[in-house]
Amino acid sequence: MAQQYFTVEEANALLPTVRPLIERMVEHRRELGVALERREGLSEITGGNGGGFNPRLPAEIDAQVAAAADGIKHCVEELTELGVQVKDLDTGLVDFPSLREGEEVLLCWQLGEDEIGWWHTLEGGFAGRQPL
Repeated sequence: MAQQYFTVEEANALLPTVRPLIERMVEHRRELGVALERREGLSEITGGNGGGFNPRLPAEIDAQVAAAADGIKHCVEELTELGVQVKDLDTGLVDFPSLREGEEVLLCWQLGEDEIGWWHTLEGGFAGRQPL
């Protein structure tokens, strides 16, 4: 499959579709973190005498972990189908492949930003972001 490249205008035009997907992805990631912390806490509950332990709790937590992971997976798949590269699940950082003066670069956008205002080289990453 050929690499899809975005102009700044095309990437910005896609943000109304991308933004809600990113918001859901970040929320699912937060939910996953909470569920994993609850799972880790089970050993403290069961390590004692187990008094008041709800035997359904492990299954409920496992279901929360699975649901959150599945939600992340679906968001990432939808973004990938659009040609967007997911870089950070926690902050909602994504890149749009682009060409700048004949060189392949990445247009960089993060949840909370109004529009795409940054780019970086393939190797530069977030730390190498430069204003457009």
